[in-house]
Amino acid sequence: MNIRSIMLKNETNLSLYATKDSDAIRLHPLKDDIRPNFFRDIDRIIYTLSYTRYIDKTQVFSRKANDHISKRIIHVQLVSKIARTIGRALSLNEDLIEAIALGHDLGHVPFGHVGERFLDDLSMQYGEGHFMHNVQSVRNVMVLEENGDGKNLCIQTLDGILCHNGEFVQGEYRPKRKTKEDFLNDYQKCYEDKNYVKRLIPMTLEGCVVRISDIIGYLGRDIEDAIRLGVFERKEIPTSIKAILGENTGSIVNTIINDIIQESLGKDYIKMSDTIYQAIKDLKTFNQIHIYDLANTKEDLEHIKEMFNHLFKHLMLSIQEKNMEDPIYRDFLSTMNEDYIKKTTDARKVIDYISGMTDEYFITQYDYYQKKEG
Repeated sequence: MNIRSIMLKNETNLSLYATKDSDAIRLHPLKDDIRPNFFRDIDRIIYTLSYTRYIDKTQVFSRKANDHISKRIIHVQLVSKIARTIGRALSLNEDLIEAIALGHDLGHVPFGHVGERFLDDLSMQYGEGHFMHNVQSVRNVMVLEENGDGKNLCIQTLDGILCHNGEFVQGEYRPKRKTKEDFLNDYQKCYEDKNYVKRLIPMTLEGCVVRISDIIGYLGRDIEDAIRLGVFERKEIPTSIKAILGENTGSIVNTIINDIIQESLGKDYIKMSDTIYQAIKDLKTFNQIHIYDLANTKEDLEHIKEMFNHLFKHLMLSIQEKNMEDPIYRDFLSTMNEDYIKKTTDARKVIDYISGMTDEYFITQYDYYQKKEG
């Protein structure tokens, strides 16, 4: 028995509905080594520059003087662990689950969903279509990494990343069979239609697991962060929700995971009970009102928007005037291959650059151009 066969030995225990290594589809041929395909995708993701930048990207609360408030990397790790727990219990492909989970938020911008909204406005203004972090996550690994060559991940991994958005919670997730062309069509449609993302359905059960795990990963943890910052007290969580899900991260995660496993075992879809589904929706509404709507003041939002607009304008000028000493050339464009430079519009270059920034790097660039203006 060769080494690769040994590494694939656990496939004999996979569910009838799990994705097998032999099912893997890549955009471009790739020479085999000892690693299974989706295991190899995990390696390719954690060695990306995008993955490195998770460490200083906002989850919900930006620039808070508290070392215990979640950054994006913590959310990603929680989603991975939750999804692998469900996947192991359902005998699904844990390698594919981990690859999707670790890569799902690579395209998140500085200041989280707030920054995403402002970058979407700018993207539309400059004729580049809609900006969405799930689409940019795919673009990062399919196009931008490796100096513009991309990482050549499996279609199943890319599709799971594209379709991961836990904001659109459902009571049941049934995978949709897709070809490589179907995936690429879904990817392109997201730029053209802002609501298309709501209609995305993962092509694998593993992708469905990561999608529900995304919301499990942030609902409870965001509550802990809000309480730690004094946004509200635990006793304010409605009794009707606490009675079903509990009132802390551990209870919420454990309750939902066990419900999903019980409801999905032996099935070709992922499901929650009606009771848990309704409780999740109620908790999501509670979090929206008491956390997400309050995470930034009106003044914060105006300042962040001004920073995005100001930085975007100056980066466009840097490219048009070929200011080779400016950071966009030094830190980004000088690293990209000739094909990317020739075929990418100036506005898309700026979008790619800004979306990849950590919060602190973004602020540093904003300050740089403020000083340059004099």
